Amino acid sequence: MTAEKLKNLPANRPVTKLPMGGLTANMLRLIAIVLMVSDHTWAAFGSLGNWMTHIGRLAFPIFAFQLAEGFVHTKNRKKYALRLGIFALISEIPFNLFYSSRWFNPYHQSVMLTFLWGFAAMTVIEKLKKSKDAKNILLSLLSLAGIAIGSFVTFPDYGLLGVLHVVLFYVVRDFPFAWLVQAVGMVLLNIVFFEGQVVMFDLIGHHFEIPLQGFAVLALIPIWLYGGKKGKSNKFIQYGSYAFYPVHMVILYLIRYFA
Repeated sequence: MTAEKLKNLPANRPVTKLPMGGLTANMLRLIAIVLMVSDHTWAAFGSLGNWMTHIGRLAFPIFAFQLAEGFVHTKNRKKYALRLGIFALISEIPFNLFYSSRWFNPYHQSVMLTFLWGFAAMTVIEKLKKSKDAKNILLSLLSLAGIAIGSFVTFPDYGLLGVLHVVLFYVVRDFPFAWLVQAVGMVLLNIVFFEGQVVMFDLIGHHFEIPLQGFAVLALIPIWLYGGKKGKSNKFIQYGSYAFYPVHMVILYLIRYFA
């Protein structure tokens, strides 16, 4: 394959032909929702198999990827940001009840806040890419520093590393070898830099351990199968996918509470 052909390959895809045109955004979202429910079901009823949280690790990167794609393709970013903000507020109590059985928890916020910080970071980075004035560049860099600090002090799910997932998929989407940079970035964010629960296993007589979050790297498989098409779109699908996040946590919390 010539360098010119490689240059013209679509962003966010490996150097291969996608079967059947690839996954649509709706298909990718449905996969992420199923994986998320698997993870949260395991969290609600810990006696279930650990495989449920292993595959659940794939959900967040897929949602982060879709946020980056949505940021690029949306016709109204103000409405997009407002929608994220509204559902961040709506999701807070269900999230608190689900994870801490309390109405208010200042030390752990929902992933919707993570995505809101990610959206803010993409907005600043876009301005930074277009800016040639030294003052504006400095202000943009200071804004990014503020976003990084904000992602620490507000305790959103996945924290700064979660915000960096969104930034990764946004920044590299037009690279000729975006898929390769995504792979390196995902390994760094989910294995090298991530601190948390470790999974231990034996393979051919050797003992291995990886962070539980390391399974998230496998999210690149469905992401790379994304064909760039949105699929069927209407208000029910659009708002239903947002509403599903707090609603399913309330349902799982009630089942656990009354069981």
